[in-house]
Amino acid sequence: FRLIDSYGQCAVTKEHSIPVLDAAHIIPYSEGGSHDISNGLLLRADIHRLYDDGYVTVTPDHVFKVSDALREDFSNGKHYYGMQGTKIWMPDQFEKQPLRENLEYHAQNIFKA
Repeated sequence: FRLIDSYGQCAVTKEHSIPVLDAAHIIPYSEGGSHDISNGLLLRADIHRLYDDGYVTVTPDHVFKVSDALREDFSNGKHYYGMQGTKIWMPDQFEKQPLRENLEYHAQNIFKA
C-alpha cells in the first residue's frame, strides 16, 4: 500500500483505477531486490507484466523505454511504442522515488535491449 499512497497512479500512464495498479519490484525479489519503496514502481498491470519480462524499462532518468524484442517476439506492441521516450511520473518527495541504481540494474540486466 505504500506505493499506492506514494504514487496514487501508474507512473507511466497516470491511470488511477486502483484495481489495475500493481506494485512492481525494480530488482526482482528473487534476485535480491528488497520490498523497500526505493525498489518499486506503481504500474498498470499490463505494463507491470512487460516490465517483469524485460520488454519495457524505466531509465535512471525516468524515461519509459520499449524493447524492439516486443515487436520481434510478438509482432505487436503498437500501443506501448506510442509511449516510448515519455518521462514517467514520480512522487515529489525524493525518498519515495526509486533508487537510480535499481533502475540501472533493471535496464542493464532485465531489459531486452
